[in-house]
Amino acid sequence: MAVNTRFATGVHAMVLLAAEPNMLHTSEAIAARLETNPVVVRRVFSLLHHAGLVESHKGPSGGSKLSHSPKQITLADIYKALDTGDLFHTAEFAGEEAAQTAGALQQVFKGIERTLRDELSRTTLAQITKKAAKKAGKAAAKKTK
Repeated sequence: MAVNTRFATGVHAMVLLAAEPNMLHTSEAIAARLETNPVVVRRVFSLLHHAGLVESHKGPSGGSKLSHSPKQITLADIYKALDTGDLFHTAEFAGEEAAQTAGALQQVFKGIERTLRDELSRTTLAQITKKAAKKAGKAAAKKTK
């Protein structure tokens, strides 16, 4: 079973852009920091650009940066831009009982996704960036001890 990491990759990349908002970042530089392939980052940036969350500039001095303040971008915006699809899927079993169970389970899944989207809409990129910086500071402090 494959796991879709597009949303997590998108949030990590956006946090890196938010940390240095006035700088253009190449997909290669972001990919190196995330230890992933630049093609993965380019695909994510393409979707984020299409959604209006990232500005991309081509050429030798090009790169990407946020289109808006991190305070204006929610995790729901990123989630929607990356269209990760349904979180849960019901299995296709034959029979009346299986169909009834699948229908009941689908209702639960829709409620979970609604709750998730509500939570994502209350969390901004600025909040995540601030929490990440705080954790990085604590980790750096531990290393120097």
